[in-house]
Amino acid sequence: MRLHAGEPPAGPWRRATAGEVFDVLLAGLALSRRTVVAVDGRSASGKTTLSSALQAEATRRGVPCAVVHTDDIAWYHSFFDWADLLADGVLRPFRTDGAVRYVPPGWRPNGRDGAVEVPAGTRLLLVEGVGAGRRALGDLLDAVVWVQSDVDVARERGLARDVASGVDGDAAQTEAFWDEWDREEVPFQATQRPWERAALVVAGSRDAPASDAFEVSPGPAASSAPGHRGRTASS
Repeated sequence: MRLHAGEPPAGPWRRATAGEVFDVLLAGLALSRRTVVAVDGRSASGKTTLSSALQAEATRRGVPCAVVHTDDIAWYHSFFDWADLLADGVLRPFRTDGAVRYVPPGWRPNGRDGAVEVPAGTRLLLVEGVGAGRRALGDLLDAVVWVQSDVDVARERGLARDVASGVDGDAAQTEAFWDEWDREEVPFQATQRPWERAALVVAGSRDAPASDAFEVSPGPAASSAPGHRGRTASS
């Protein structure tokens, strides 16, 4: 696996089902309380696939779970300067009241209706996206999972996905946008180093991640006591 400079390879790896990933990641966390887990990783690493699998597993177990995508918070705002929006618009209200309905500042001026919503009664909130595990949000997170990916595999996968969706225009426009994003993402993650705060590392590109099979390795925070973030979840 070819990684960006400064990111250490995780391992040893072991195969795990989505249920096993759920158990390892949430071990010791009281899901009877409101719990927030950040799913961080490079672009196209497999964060959304993992988040969807964890949400499905939570639902299977009767744990009300929601997923918030940082791309929705950042939409028409900034690639990475959105920590205050996520904290004040979603995470603190979730801790206090449970239910969230937040309209990020870029939505209405750019014709996007609706809101980022977390239903009342949610006990597990998964925050998925590049930068979800950043230091500035540490006191609002119960755990971080880092999805580690091969640089070349992630780029190939991401470009294919974005060209197919047409979200950034044609193939040339998509590649240009990817490179623009990458020029900000690489130094941002090099500074933040979220893998150092991860309780679990998931291999996002050893094989294409599937919803029922992952490869995992303990993260640096795995040896910390439950609730290692130093906060008490609101009831």
